[in-house]
Amino acid sequence: MGAMTFASHSGRGVALVALASILWGTTGTAQSLGAGALSPFWVGAAQLAVASLFFALVQAVARGAAAPQPAATPRPHVPPGLWLLASAGVAGYSITFYAGVRLTGVGVGTAVAIGSSPIWAGLIQALLLRAAPSPLWWLGTAVSVAGGVAMVLSKGAAVALSWTGLALCLAAGLWYASYALVNKRLVAAYAPGQVNQRVFTGAALLACPLAWALAGAPQWSPAALAVVVYLGIVVSGLAYVAFSHGLRSISGATGVTLTLIEPVAAFVLAVLIVGEQQPLVAWCGLGLVMLGLMGVIRAELRPTAFRAPRESAAA
Repeated sequence: MGAMTFASHSGRGVALVALASILWGTTGTAQSLGAGALSPFWVGAAQLAVASLFFALVQAVARGAAAPQPAATPRPHVPPGLWLLASAGVAGYSITFYAGVRLTGVGVGTAVAIGSSPIWAGLIQALLLRAAPSPLWWLGTAVSVAGGVAMVLSKGAAVALSWTGLALCLAAGLWYASYALVNKRLVAAYAPGQVNQRVFTGAALLACPLAWALAGAPQWSPAALAVVVYLGIVVSGLAYVAFSHGLRSISGATGVTLTLIEPVAAFVLAVLIVGEQQPLVAWCGLGLVMLGLMGVIRAELRPTAFRAPRESAAA
């Protein structure tokens, strides 16, 4: 019964993270429609500001609708520095990702950022958190990353390599992985809505002054404003609600790997809605992503998939 309950909770977590990844898959299309002259630093920072307002509104509505609760039970201790680290992770990801993609192009930038984040997460979890992922997790992640890169780069267009852009996208992957692992601990102690409000408010407070220092005053247009509102409410707001709830029942590293569903969602939308013709390499990449994710999900559904080395030795 315990194993079945674990699998049920993990399956629900996988589904929620998958939903978040599908919403994130609309980012590139939305940005291409109307960001215009707005600096990528401001795209990321303003998106966080809108998201923080969205989470504040959601929390206010939730508090107003909630029935009176009995005295709260003691929460696990969370060092204050973790809140700052989570906010820095979200702010750092938004700033470096949009800036990196502007320099490298959407395809290469997305491949580097999304492809590197599961590797960063696995390394952090293994080296710093002493909770090494299983060999099956590593194998599934490697296969999925390879497939995702093949899908994104399959069109074979010439790429103007920007080392600065690549470095920014690698940093974006690291920032995102760090946020996901810290957020995993925060949502274990606090309600996801409360966590999102605090983290994104802190992220906006960090990102907006940085965007002003790097890019000066924002150059707004109606289209840019519409894109930022969409990114803030849907891509950050709704997606991170699903992601944070999902992290309550799966490991942080698995949550990061499952974001590889994002290029899969973009691929399927391009084929079914836009009518794009995809090359064979892209279809092979899609198959590799799905095969790898099956391995990652299988590893996650095993209760011992992320057991710390000390615990394994003591068992």
